[in-house]
Amino acid sequence: MVSQKLRNFVDLVGRFGSWFAMPLILITAFDLLIRKTGKGQVWLVENVSPYFGSTLLQELEWHAHTVLFCLVLGFGYIWNTHVRVDLVRETLHFRKKAWIEFIGLNIFLIPFTCVIVYFAFVYTYDSWSINREAACAWYECGEVSASLVGLSHRWIIKLILAFGLVVVLIAGIAVWLEMAMVLFGPQNLRFHLSTIEWPEAEGSTIEGKERLDLDQAPDELERRAKALAAQNASAAD
Repeated sequence: MVSQKLRNFVDLVGRFGSWFAMPLILITAFDLLIRKTGKGQVWLVENVSPYFGSTLLQELEWHAHTVLFCLVLGFGYIWNTHVRVDLVRETLHFRKKAWIEFIGLNIFLIPFTCVIVYFAFVYTYDSWSINREAACAWYECGEVSASLVGLSHRWIIKLILAFGLVVVLIAGIAVWLEMAMVLFGPQNLRFHLSTIEWPEAEGSTIEGKERLDLDQAPDELERRAKALAAQNASAAD
């Protein structure tokens, strides 16, 4: 299905984006550590690289954080991990949930995302065109940090913001296709649903993951104990 291919793309982008949590943590911890050393940071800036300066490190933190949340926005939607006000929705029948999702996508998510995607690319282009001269290559010049010792090429992080919103739009289209098939397609057709559950599977998942029923799941220690007892019994024979 087209929706599954779109969902796989959003899932891939989200999983890639989640790795930016690591540089975010490492840069933040490193920045905090060397700021406490005082002269150590000055030595690193003067003898190793200006990127060890506190301002540059903090801007790298912001950039890593921006990449992280921009790339996982759509991922969160297809795995149904966004916050919902479920006081009413969770009490409704399956098809009513599907209608709520379908109408919400048509009226809110898809139109709103299209608008902000447009303005995000305008925002990126404006950043790219600032201070641009004829001698500049396409990747040179452009908006820089307001700080004299900050990062340049601000248009890159703004482009990632725009791309993240495109991924949200793709996620919305994927779920829209799912809801359209649920509401207007064959009633006996079954496929993966991102934001609701089929009536026969209701309660079996949580945030898109299979729910573990501890009353029915076998106890691993008990299973191993029985296997060991059987092994000892066979050895004794």
